[in-house]
Amino acid sequence: MNKTTLLFLFILLCNDFSIAQTGNNPIQLNDILNGAYASEDMSEIRSLPDGEHYTVLSSDKKAILKYAYKTGKITDTLFHVDKARETKLANIDGYAINSTGFRILVWTDKESVYRHSWKANMYDYDTRRNFLKPLSDTQGKLMAPLFSPDGKMCAFVRDNNIWLKKFDYDTESQITKDGEFGKILNGVTDWVYEEEFSTTGLTSWSADSKFLAFVKSDESNVPLYRFQVFDGAPYTGFYEYKYPKPGENNSAVGVYVYNTDTKTIRKMNIPMNADGYIPAIRFTENIDQLAVMTLNRNQNRFDMYYANPRSTVARLIFRDENKYYINPDWISAIRFSKDHFLYVSEKDGFAHIYLYAINGIRERQVTSGNWDVTALYGFNPETKTVYYQSAEENPLRRSVYKVDAKGVKTRLSAGEGTNSATFSRNFQYFVNYFSNTATPTIVTLHDEKGKQLRVLNDNQALRNTLQTLLYVEKEFFTFSNSSGDVLNGWMMKPVDFNPARKYPVLMVQYSGPNSQTVLDRYEMNWTVYLAGLGYIVVAVDGRGTGARGEVFRKCTGMQLGVYESDDQIAGAKYLSRLNCVDKDRIAIWGWSYGGYNVLMSMSRGNGIFKAGVAIAPVTDWRFYDSVYTERFMKTPQQNENGYNISSPLKLAAGLQGRLLLVHGTSDDNVHFTNAIYYMKALEKEGKMFDTQIYPDKNHNLSGLETQTHLYGRIIDFLNRNLL
Repeated sequence: MNKTTLLFLFILLCNDFSIAQTGNNPIQLNDILNGAYASEDMSEIRSLPDGEHYTVLSSDKKAILKYAYKTGKITDTLFHVDKARETKLANIDGYAINSTGFRILVWTDKESVYRHSWKANMYDYDTRRNFLKPLSDTQGKLMAPLFSPDGKMCAFVRDNNIWLKKFDYDTESQITKDGEFGKILNGVTDWVYEEEFSTTGLTSWSADSKFLAFVKSDESNVPLYRFQVFDGAPYTGFYEYKYPKPGENNSAVGVYVYNTDTKTIRKMNIPMNADGYIPAIRFTENIDQLAVMTLNRNQNRFDMYYANPRSTVARLIFRDENKYYINPDWISAIRFSKDHFLYVSEKDGFAHIYLYAINGIRERQVTSGNWDVTALYGFNPETKTVYYQSAEENPLRRSVYKVDAKGVKTRLSAGEGTNSATFSRNFQYFVNYFSNTATPTIVTLHDEKGKQLRVLNDNQALRNTLQTLLYVEKEFFTFSNSSGDVLNGWMMKPVDFNPARKYPVLMVQYSGPNSQTVLDRYEMNWTVYLAGLGYIVVAVDGRGTGARGEVFRKCTGMQLGVYESDDQIAGAKYLSRLNCVDKDRIAIWGWSYGGYNVLMSMSRGNGIFKAGVAIAPVTDWRFYDSVYTERFMKTPQQNENGYNISSPLKLAAGLQGRLLLVHGTSDDNVHFTNAIYYMKALEKEGKMFDTQIYPDKNHNLSGLETQTHLYGRIIDFLNRNLL
């Protein structure tokens, strides 16, 4: 890029070309935190087996409503708390419907177990008798309910043991008896599986309902982590759980199958390493094929076995190897039909869909090009049509597509921005969710060809509200880093922007592997309020972020934080040359991985950042969990130098600029230990810093009171250091 072009871009970005809303009302921080400007969420739309109807939980959580895709009209009320006999509930938190539609499982009083898992009081509703009663006669909340395919049974977990309810006989039986907190888990997952493999239950029924497969996890040898709980008692209590860190013991896992006829349990002979992972199991439509999906500890080899539940013998069907790592999201996204399965691989440098025969023989590459598939929605075995989401037009946007058996591709979504979809079971309909920077979420129903049938929710009330507000929309821009990589960014200018003035800048980022902050989607968060205070707010997606191909996405491995901080520093240098930016008043903000990258950037930026806000940051990858960290870094024993150069603790002497360090003491994800050790390192180096500690708050620092205090604290810190 020559100097003339650069000068033109600098002038262009600082000219007042921003699009401002026509209203006069300033954005209020309290309204943002209260969700006044958030898109209205719709209850989850679930397709029924016939593919012609779907269900929705009513807004008051009292009823399960059945709709017709074709007409959009309510055709039935499948359940209502006020009309059910025997047991009375005020409302429900969720539901599951069996294959026949004769039984509905509903639950109340959900209680978190870890960050994603939960347990609840569960009830069995017989639709034919309008009769509601507890699913189990034994006391205690239940987890991970799973109907059998024939609808006659439901497996669930209580206290780490699997139980089985048989509806025809109104009996329940305990399948496993060795479950114990901190030791043995049957059918449910430990903390690190839940967090890093996005699964809270590992059970699967065979198509004939004869076999129930499950993963048994033994976390007995996983190190225990504990932290204080400040509950007001004179002597503080402790919370403890198993949390494996890099190089430490993970849970030992195995696959077992329960035979409902013989009432016996047999272990499947899966030829995997003792320290390997089983992130997913799933019966194919063939009852002799239990697909067991394994990863080696380095997570660069994915093996899928078919285990026979009768013989226990397993045979390797499919293997994918990668010089970096296998994305576990694509393992959980595998789609099976009777004769085929779909898998997303990065073997050609981009994430693309491949069609395999059920025996593992590759039939064709479904998608191709220098762009990434970003979601796999499904496969219609009758037409051999594949449905997916991709970033093929632009890494900043997402569209929904289908590809037929002849390779003919059709774009199903129309809006320019971010689109996602949920399809009916027969793939004759889909619900599209669309937004862009100027448009709150619009939910529409379409037929299989993409024709819009109706609008389900247009968030018109919110759009009317936005018209009354005074704020500036984001502008997208690009620039090149020192390595020649073109990076994407967005900028929000103050509402009274004057190109002749020089403004302070806050750079906001996350920067973690395969993440994206710079996307064409609607979001109205605290940064919009900050722009109203006279800041230019900027986001830059550097190397390691998503939708730019495998090399761009995975090049940060073995030395996390180096390229990521290089690119935030490059972004700050680029901004410092803009006429409207005060180069001496640039700050950086981030949460979790973003907080980590704040510390890396301030330590490696040679003073380019005057201030920074790091919320819940990792300060040394030796302190984070094994699965996530080793995916990118391997173990400390394998990569000691990489851990050292990626450690803010080791770089504390280089920190420049004023720092606000924020953490919750009950953060079970990024432990408060990270903040404590970093404080000690800064003290040793004589570095001044600000802290904000939130007692008994977890990684999300949730709660309106806490959020109000948090953002008030951040804005006060920025004002004192930048204005």
